[in-house]
Amino acid sequence: MIIKSFELNKINSDKCNLILFYGKNDGQKNQYIKNFKNKKKTFTYEEKEILDNSVNFIETILTKSLFEDNKLIIINRVSDKILKIIEEISLEKIENTLIILKADALEKKSKLRSYFEKNKNYICVPFYPDDNQTLSKIALSFFKDKKITISQSNINLIIGKCNGDREVMYNELEKIHAYSLKGNKINSENISKLINLLENHSISELVDNCLAKDKKKIIKILNENNFNNEDCVLITRTFLNKTKKILILTTNYESNKNINLTISSAKPPIFWKDKEIIKKQVTLWNSKNLKELLYNLNHIEFQIKKNFDSSLNLITDFILEQASLNTNN
Repeated sequence: MIIKSFELNKINSDKCNLILFYGKNDGQKNQYIKNFKNKKKTFTYEEKEILDNSVNFIETILTKSLFEDNKLIIINRVSDKILKIIEEISLEKIENTLIILKADALEKKSKLRSYFEKNKNYICVPFYPDDNQTLSKIALSFFKDKKITISQSNINLIIGKCNGDREVMYNELEKIHAYSLKGNKINSENISKLINLLENHSISELVDNCLAKDKKKIIKILNENNFNNEDCVLITRTFLNKTKKILILTTNYESNKNINLTISSAKPPIFWKDKEIIKKQVTLWNSKNLKELLYNLNHIEFQIKKNFDSSLNLITDFILEQASLNTNN
């Protein structure tokens, strides 16, 4: 059944243990999830993790020991692909556990959305983007509390980067607050630099850890950052650029068989703090597999542009898949 977000405080999670949150406002979703987290031990998954190991996942949630205390299971970035698993879970008697599925925008024809909307035992909650007026009030209240003087035009600049998501807004506001504590002036130029630095760093870190096959860090970055559909092309472009650079280094490494020489002779020089992760990337990939990756990146970029509404799921699945491949043979 469908309920509005402000009615969530009426939910009895002991009676309803399957909830679908969908829509563009991840910040509002996470605010409500925090209320559940305060009372339950939390386990977080990506949809692809579950699809790749569906039998183990179902066995895990049905294991009696898992339900000795109240549990919260969060499944991020879900799509219609997970519906069969949800249908299977719904046939079982699950106690003391709440499962929340988080999805981006779901079309009316979505089978997952329809399943939750029509089932009286489960809850479906749409989360629509905050309008500029709501975000402006949040920002004004924040800056007033922190005793920071800022113009409305600069608040509008911040809002323009948030895509209607209050959690992105909070992240930006905290970054600006930390910057102000050092005595720095808050103006439009500094705000633009701060926001762009945050976006580029998050995406670069995501790609670096995918190339280093650090799945744990990848999932952590995905959970801590509110990437949206607009970010997906930038992620693929960043991925392409980094892959081309690693291909050059890997080709040299395959020739000289000396990783330290490969890194030290790189042009342009590699910044010292990036050397260790790049060493790992070079030794985990070979030139043949990197060329295949470049081909696949061009294909996934085409798919993202063709299926824009599903682009976040497409790039997330792609990244997790690449991180799991055996590529150094």
